[in-house]
Amino acid sequence: MKRFVEGVDRTQALLLPEQLDDYVSENNPVRVIDVFVDELDLAALKFEGINPAVTGRPAYHPAALLKIYIYGYLNRIQSSRRLEKEAQRNVELMWLTGRLTPDFKTIANFRKDNGAAIRSVSRQFILMCQQLGMFTEAVVAIDGSKFKAVNNHDRNFTAAKLQYRMKTIEDSINRYLKDLDTADRHEPQVAALKTERLQGNIAALKAQMQKLKEIEVQLQAAPDKQISQTDPDARAMKSQGTGIVGYNVQTAVDAKHHLIVAHVVTNVGSDREQLSPMAKLARSEMGTKDLTAIADRGYFNAPEIQACHETSIDPIVAKSLTSSASADGRFGKADFIFDAKTNTYRCPAGQIAIYRSTREERGLQLRRYWSSACTQCSIKTQCTPGDYRRISRWEHEDILDAMQTRLDQTPDAMRTRRQTVEHPFGTLKAWMGATHFLTRTLPKVSAEMSLHVLAYNFKRMLSILGPQALMTAMRA
Repeated sequence: MKRFVEGVDRTQALLLPEQLDDYVSENNPVRVIDVFVDELDLAALKFEGINPAVTGRPAYHPAALLKIYIYGYLNRIQSSRRLEKEAQRNVELMWLTGRLTPDFKTIANFRKDNGAAIRSVSRQFILMCQQLGMFTEAVVAIDGSKFKAVNNHDRNFTAAKLQYRMKTIEDSINRYLKDLDTADRHEPQVAALKTERLQGNIAALKAQMQKLKEIEVQLQAAPDKQISQTDPDARAMKSQGTGIVGYNVQTAVDAKHHLIVAHVVTNVGSDREQLSPMAKLARSEMGTKDLTAIADRGYFNAPEIQACHETSIDPIVAKSLTSSASADGRFGKADFIFDAKTNTYRCPAGQIAIYRSTREERGLQLRRYWSSACTQCSIKTQCTPGDYRRISRWEHEDILDAMQTRLDQTPDAMRTRRQTVEHPFGTLKAWMGATHFLTRTLPKVSAEMSLHVLAYNFKRMLSILGPQALMTAMRA
């Protein structure tokens, strides 16, 4: 007797063939996908093809294609060509679709044509989580991360990059022209070969220069003075000290269960204007009246913090350290204590800085304070290089002070933010691989991101509740 586990003979005939259902266990995630999609009202979500055409070849039902995509993104299979192969050989997909084998074009077109509906499915899953009471703490962490687009760096142009390339080509042409002069001094046979090669290089460079001049005209007409040729919506952005052509994905993640409750794909590289829109969207998706939103210092923006405050959202954002005085070793603004009753500041020397005037900077009304005793102050060199130390205070600075108090009272807030919102980004990028997004333009990329977020939340809920409890909740 052999000391190995033996397989079944491939040529063995079976009297009672096994059912396809026998190969899928009761706790297999594909059963959860099946229940989830079957419980959706695809017509209300506005999927195309719900009502089939009377003539022509019958189409695939949107439910079958949606199941294929959810399964694919749960298992890191995002390509339509790979999904086509999996549908033909994967037992779980055979069970899920009833052995349907749509071609890759049909699969790809479904994602392309149903972007808004796919985003609605992702929101529908969050609504189910809300009904299950997953968001009782009403605390979210907000952050953004840069994701690569299909657009290569060489096919993205800004004014500075265009000028640099033009100068590089001009320098190359001049170098080749000098080489032509040198080639004329060689023997006629050698000179002819070198001249032909160099003239070919010069002609190619001139053709490139002509294309760059055409791009320069397009660049002048572009609203943001930037052009991406492969994906017109992708933009060059800074990401951890390096450049990337892609999108800035904003997410709000529930601090208790680490579910992505809201996400938005933008092509704006900065996070400064994203705090209040993301916080309001998260509150709406979670169905709560009040919300605490934690974000890093990249979101510190006074009008955005005020917008949150006015809608009963409590932001906790680390303040940006931009004081030139502190950087130079002098007293910072925090060293001056404000007295709301007298509307004055007390400086480190114990002198009183009184209100002097109001002026507008970057759309903000700033009140200016300083003390007449500055010129005779013994520690003036530690305070200011000018005649007077002027202190600016925004007219709604009390909102920022209240937020700083919240931050002081919750010293673990920034650690909570990091542990909550950064892990999902790392997981999603690992699933996506080196190429990140596969589709082009903002609407299609948004739909693709919604599938990734849906898959992430799906796995989180499977881990929290388990397959059986989750299917029971979906049927309720």
